[in-house]
Amino acid sequence: MRNGDSVEYARWAPIYDRIAREFGFDLAHERTAAEELRRLLPLRARSRPLQRLRPRLEGRDAIVVGQAPEAGPPPVWQLAVPDLRPAIVAADGAAATCLAAHFIPDVIVTDLDGPVESEITANHRGSFVVVHAHSDNRAAIAAWVSEFSGELAGSWAGPPDPELIDVGGFTDGDRAAFLAEDRGARRILLWGFDFERVREATPAQEDRKRAKLGWAARALTELARASPTPILLWRRDGTLVPYDEGRSAKSTR
Repeated sequence: MRNGDSVEYARWAPIYDRIAREFGFDLAHERTAAEELRRLLPLRARSRPLQRLRPRLEGRDAIVVGQAPEAGPPPVWQLAVPDLRPAIVAADGAAATCLAAHFIPDVIVTDLDGPVESEITANHRGSFVVVHAHSDNRAAIAAWVSEFSGELAGSWAGPPDPELIDVGGFTDGDRAAFLAEDRGARRILLWGFDFERVREATPAQEDRKRAKLGWAARALTELARASPTPILLWRRDGTLVPYDEGRSAKSTR
């Protein structure tokens, strides 16, 4: 899966159509949010976003850091040192976890519903931030996009164009994995991914979150089956297992 071209989008779009129907997403509202994001992005952030991301990820192990309860930061020191150091790709609130461990993420993928101040800090310190627009985060886009002073790009769930990214994925975590794969990562190591345990304010919110994570898991299954890039679950005991094997063994914790 490479380059976010029309063939690639044609493969992902039917999956997102099913997601949109299940959750009641309105493509017209998604498009409105994307246009608002586009207007707020500086000119440099709208220019060649995928090309600017490639040097951050190509040929490197990409550690995609999720927000599973009690996961903490990835133990990068456990990895054998390759020719190029691993790239840290933080999914939304995981940026705060990385900063607390003195990691500056190479890339942050966010829809701005986590601790955005940490993402702004990381961006100021060198993280490339990819802000995702959807129908529920227009207020956050208006409030926060102008605060980012470093490398920035936009994404949305519709057809890719020269100024906004869509290489697949649904939640911040799986979108980060799709992005790393598309930009030529050597391997993708999923740290802090748990598709079952959630912490939300109400039971209804927990049910909705689990449903979203279920789709994230299916999206990653599609990626693992279609891509030549190894997609590995990095478990808390330090072992690395192929994503499909780890999921079948319910070893995402």
